[in-house]
Amino acid sequence: MNEFDLIEKYFFRPAFQDNVIVGNGDDCAVVKAPAGYELAMSMDTLISDVHFDNSFSSENVGYKSLAVNLSDLAAVGASPAWVMLSLSLPAIDEKWLQGFQKGFFEHFNDYPMTLIGGDLTRGPLSITLQVTGFLPQGSAILRSGANVGDLIYVTHELGDAVLALHYLKKEKILIDSDAKKVLQRLWRPTARIKAGQLLRNIASSAIDISDGLYGDLTHILNASHVGAKIFVDQIPVSTCLEKQPKEFRRMAALHSGDSYELCFTASKNILFPELPCKITCIGEITEDLQIKIVDAAGIPISVMGESYAHY
Repeated sequence: MNEFDLIEKYFFRPAFQDNVIVGNGDDCAVVKAPAGYELAMSMDTLISDVHFDNSFSSENVGYKSLAVNLSDLAAVGASPAWVMLSLSLPAIDEKWLQGFQKGFFEHFNDYPMTLIGGDLTRGPLSITLQVTGFLPQGSAILRSGANVGDLIYVTHELGDAVLALHYLKKEKILIDSDAKKVLQRLWRPTARIKAGQLLRNIASSAIDISDGLYGDLTHILNASHVGAKIFVDQIPVSTCLEKQPKEFRRMAALHSGDSYELCFTASKNILFPELPCKITCIGEITEDLQIKIVDAAGIPISVMGESYAHY
């Protein structure tokens, strides 16, 4: 079976959207943006033994590879529309491809997206995705919009990926029922697309938490030329993480990557619409150009650990 047979069998789906003029199967895809809208585009690469290992089923690899890209669209408040996939495989493995495409296409049940093209080639296992979405002109939530006095929020809960990784390393810090919960958070993260869309006219800045809250919040602060005060014990964590020692819990909440929740800022008196996930205020934006971590009494503390760095 050659490249084109594999694409036809596992990745070809007819385009049902009016905005796709030419879809998968030609030299280029041709698409049409809705009038009055801007395009939001993002790209990520996932590499075997760097971003995932053999603890991931191919179905979970497929699911996560698209989820982490959709999370970038969520951060700016965009609606997903078009996807391009470049897949490098060391050998043809139809069982692996069957699982991958099943997990990958799960997202297409949630959003009106079309896979409009890509590439399949022989090489070390890696997945590169480009996602494109759209949003009303001038409405994108940027990293550069945080203002002194804004409050800082995060969606849902942070830190479970660290627990999952410890469990996979055979470190017995979890009971099996808790392990199942945190492994799902690592393998199948939720992109907060709907929350991002609802926050478009409310949040002053936003970012998705892929490398850890501390590191990713730093990107907002640098772009906005502000600082932050974070009440570390207000960072929401799961009941699984709540059972861990305080210092470990604080480290995980601040520095664990792979959560793909949103961190965003908003003015103090804002009224939030009903969101599909909980949000928690964890601090505020300050003039001081640094992040100050404090306990419940407002006393500065030091928390060991660091956010993920790609190099």
